[in-house]
Amino acid sequence: MKQIALPITVSVEQTLDNYVVGANQAVIDHFKLFASHPNRSPVPTYIWGESGCGKTHLLRAIGEVLKALNQPFGWLDANHPQSNPKVFDPIWDVILMDNVEQFSASEQHLAFNCFVNALTPSVGLQRWVVAAGSLPPQDLKLREDLRTRLGWGHVFHLQALSEKDCREVLKRHSRDLGISLPVELEDYILSRFSRDLSSLTKLLNELDAYALQSKRPPTVPLLKLMLNEN
Repeated sequence: MKQIALPITVSVEQTLDNYVVGANQAVIDHFKLFASHPNRSPVPTYIWGESGCGKTHLLRAIGEVLKALNQPFGWLDANHPQSNPKVFDPIWDVILMDNVEQFSASEQHLAFNCFVNALTPSVGLQRWVVAAGSLPPQDLKLREDLRTRLGWGHVFHLQALSEKDCREVLKRHSRDLGISLPVELEDYILSRFSRDLSSLTKLLNELDAYALQSKRPPTVPLLKLMLNEN
């Protein structure tokens, strides 16, 4: 009889401190400065890069900083349209937008409206808009007034992780989960799986849960067993 996994895995928050920086130090410095200051400049920020380079991680990390400052923020995400707000909320101090290249017509309308309210508010101070996408602003297939606003302020290209960075992701996330990865398991993962931030952390989360269920430490044979069962 197959064991039922118990919901006792560790939840690891995505923060600016546990993002593996690699060649993206300028981006982290920018976000640490802007996110932590309530009187930040309202100039918008746009980050772009290939899937798995940590765009969503950084947006969620900014959200964690804002929560600690008790600053409400809006979140628009093309991958989770059911959770998106319908209109701009004037209580927001910051607006975060993810996967903008996939925005539908209605999401583009809302995003543009958020920009208008952020930069020329009828109530309160100007707001900071932070957006993320897979393409540079000039290549986004969006309505022109939104596309130009996304590229108007600070624009950063997130660089992909090197092999050294990928190993750091594995080591850091495994420490956060409270598990130890043998070197041969690191080598196996990096030689056979996608080397992007989201894929590596997702795989470790699944392996951690499976190891707890199996009451065995993470090893190459255990990973192979988990993959065979899936």
